[in-house]
Amino acid sequence: PPAGQVRAAFLRFFQERYNHRHLPSAPVRPRGDPRLLFVNAGMNQFKPIFLGTVHPRSELAQHRRVVNSQKCVRAGGKHNDLEDVGRDTYHHTFFEMLGNWSFGDYFKEEACSMAWELLTEVYGIPKDRLYVTYFGGDASLGLSADEECRDVWLRLGVPDSHVLPFPLKDNFWEMGDTGPCGPCTEIHYDHVGGGRNAAALVNQSSPDVVEIWNLVFMQYNREVEGNLLPLPQHHVDTGMGLERLVTILQNKRSNYDTDLFTPILDAIHKGCGGPRYQGLVGDSDVGRVNMAYRVVADHVRTLCVCITDGIYPGFSGAELVLRRILRRAVRFCSEVLHAPPGLLASLVPTVVEVLGEAYPELMKNADQIMDIINENEAAFLSSLERGRRIIERTVQQMEPSTNFPAEVAWSLYGNLGFPLDLIDLMLEEKGISLDSAAFNELALEDAKRKAGGPQGGQLNDRNTCLDVHSLAELQSKDVPTTDDSPKYAYTLGQHGQYEFSPCQATVLILYRDQSLQKEVEAGQRCGVILDRTNFYAEQGGQACDQGYMIRLGQQDVLFPVESVHLSGGYVIHEVTAVETLRAGDQVQLFVDEAQRLACMTNHTATHLLNFALRHVLGDSTEQRGSHVTAERLRFDFDTKGPVTVEQLQQVEQVVQDVIKRNEVVHMAEVPLTLARRVQGLRAVDEGYPDPVRIVSLGVPVETVLTRDSEAAMQTSVELCCGTHLLQTDAIEDLAIINERQLVKGISRLIAVTGGQAKRAREVGQCLAMEVDSLSLRMKERSTCIPEMQSLSKEVGQLTKVVANTAMPQWQRKELQTILKALQRTANTAIRKLEVQQAEEKAQSLLAKHCNQPVIVDTVPAESLSILMKVVNQLCDKSPGTSVLLLSPQVSGEVLCACQVSKNCLPVFSAADWAVAVCRRMEGKAGGSPIVAKGSGNAKDVQGALSAALEFAQSKL
Repeated sequence: PPAGQVRAAFLRFFQERYNHRHLPSAPVRPRGDPRLLFVNAGMNQFKPIFLGTVHPRSELAQHRRVVNSQKCVRAGGKHNDLEDVGRDTYHHTFFEMLGNWSFGDYFKEEACSMAWELLTEVYGIPKDRLYVTYFGGDASLGLSADEECRDVWLRLGVPDSHVLPFPLKDNFWEMGDTGPCGPCTEIHYDHVGGGRNAAALVNQSSPDVVEIWNLVFMQYNREVEGNLLPLPQHHVDTGMGLERLVTILQNKRSNYDTDLFTPILDAIHKGCGGPRYQGLVGDSDVGRVNMAYRVVADHVRTLCVCITDGIYPGFSGAELVLRRILRRAVRFCSEVLHAPPGLLASLVPTVVEVLGEAYPELMKNADQIMDIINENEAAFLSSLERGRRIIERTVQQMEPSTNFPAEVAWSLYGNLGFPLDLIDLMLEEKGISLDSAAFNELALEDAKRKAGGPQGGQLNDRNTCLDVHSLAELQSKDVPTTDDSPKYAYTLGQHGQYEFSPCQATVLILYRDQSLQKEVEAGQRCGVILDRTNFYAEQGGQACDQGYMIRLGQQDVLFPVESVHLSGGYVIHEVTAVETLRAGDQVQLFVDEAQRLACMTNHTATHLLNFALRHVLGDSTEQRGSHVTAERLRFDFDTKGPVTVEQLQQVEQVVQDVIKRNEVVHMAEVPLTLARRVQGLRAVDEGYPDPVRIVSLGVPVETVLTRDSEAAMQTSVELCCGTHLLQTDAIEDLAIINERQLVKGISRLIAVTGGQAKRAREVGQCLAMEVDSLSLRMKERSTCIPEMQSLSKEVGQLTKVVANTAMPQWQRKELQTILKALQRTANTAIRKLEVQQAEEKAQSLLAKHCNQPVIVDTVPAESLSILMKVVNQLCDKSPGTSVLLLSPQVSGEVLCACQVSKNCLPVFSAADWAVAVCRRMEGKAGGSPIVAKGSGNAKDVQGALSAALEFAQSKL
């Protein structure tokens, strides 16, 4: 059957025969879960139900039986199949997960029975080719084998030889380090068949015997301490990969031979005109042509689905992973399949044809997907060609059997945007490997430099900061200062993209170890002074540019520019010389445009934030410092007290209004005397150069310079040497994610823009829903202590998440206030329930041991806290009595608590009494002469009780 029919039959079976509700696939972009890059399993959208955090009034909380086909991406993060794609015939970055769920409804019997019926009766898979596994138990966790599940399969007629036990790693599923978990049962298929017994090949990574369906029975919760507790409600979560199922039903051995892929592979062949796809792998795949087919077919499906769901190739998180996927596909198209530019985008209509019926959102976005792929392909192709030449030249110069130099790989990665796995792949094709340890060291060094803030780029001052003698030498030799005006040479293109003008320059002099030099050898780090540059040097609170330079006429040698500094009018580019570099060399400069654009966005947003703060908090609000990087912006200002929730919301709203109006950013250099006329401008001190650069949002500079003009009071006007956007809409959004007082009277804000701001808001909304759900569950007030303790623990965990997650600060403050109140409510409720429970237990013990001077007994108690309260209550109600109580626990531990009457002191000590009893139980104890507590094991509780009584009698 065609794949579309297979998918439809699955959904129809559970809907019509077993009354499941069909839910559409969630987008692959996880909503509000910062721990996930992509939705990578069918259960992601149902996590709140499993965790018990679902809002009781939400639609999600009403579901009992659900079926769906979920779009999943496994690339980056914990589940990462990216580097395996293409090497074999079954790994994918995008796949579809068919699943059925029960939330507190049916359990093992029904789940197994439905699965067996669907596979053998609806799909007609021969029963003798199917094998099932179940959890074989784990003594270390005190978990017995899941015989209930085994018996279900046997009752369904599966032969004993096809029902196989497996340990924890194979047949026990966990959501994470903590949370819901449970045993699972897997159904495996034998491709060979023919009446053989393939039990020995199950779970052995054999291509002949493959897992097709996993049924998870969530019946435990793993606590923070690592122990497992039964869940109050049992759930079923099943997952079956559509691609693997279709391979079986279409009688193929490779997912790529099914109709989910063959139309795409045919379109690739048509587009590149090379040899057809033959399904070859390993050494038989000469020139890796078949691998390229698989990579491109897989990756274009992932690109279509991700872009449709709002994940675009970018520079962090899921966006960075998608950029890697796109660049990997472009490289295989261009260099292995020798396809013309545009092949990748031309495959989009075929993908839409294959998947569009199941996921109609793809049809609406086909043109946008093609545009984004083409833009990104064009951006990478020139870098790819240059990178290939650099690799070839480096390999030719290498000594035999040595590793590829890390610094060259680092410049390919950092400057040309080559994903690391792509570098590894290109080197692997040449039979060499990268010096990974040295590469990781460079990455660590770079991270330290970035984390160092304003001073981070100045790790090597001896090469970047001109000392007084070198400055004097430059001036005496009439070396002209650097013309850095090209840093402002950029325009807005037709489609709203920024276009940066190229820049050629001449090396005037080199600077190393605090001395000016005409020449620097290969491998040495130095400062390069040019006659002109388009690189931005760190100043005015904006981080410096990064990028690279190449010598004219020598395209295959890259000189990475790691940092840029300004010293006495000279711009010093910190460079590691890959080859000898000399004064007089002609170079072409390439700024890292993505990093520059991110800095421009955040710098313009900083000006907007300054204006919004003055608008909301009053004109007396003065800036005290700022720092702008590609990742975020920091802004310090004076204030009379902490900024309120309402003020933070208002500030964000003012900024968003200006972004929506898409104001033009006007910039001009004007004489300092004229700049002093601008009303409302910060005090202009003597440190500014003359002429000075003015940046005005929405109002032309000529207008704000007009005498008595109040226009500057209505918008943001600042003196600034930084690089800015040309229009405000590129900011997209701004979210203040942190606010704190540095010292009395000065506050610091941290803000993010664009996609990061959007994600921060999504996370904030999801956390707000979790807090809301928790509040409702708290109001229902359980009379069960473990349930209240569990809610209290949940409040504590959520409090940590809210404190440490990037989200709007106003929302963080709101949620923290609610969570504090919830924690108080939970603690009070637990105390009341414990006192109430202790009173009841004390009452029955008093009746049992009426007027005894010593009470020694066992009593059921859920915690040491309750046991201690029972002891206290007994002593309060019978003042002359000394009490010791033991409470055996399910875990095998025995809790001990005691209190000695003051009349018996100092002869009789509670601490000594508890130590003597707990030692008898091979445990420990401690306390004061009046009260003490401890614990031991349950081997000889009766003996411990006798010892307790004997000890008391010996002291009285």
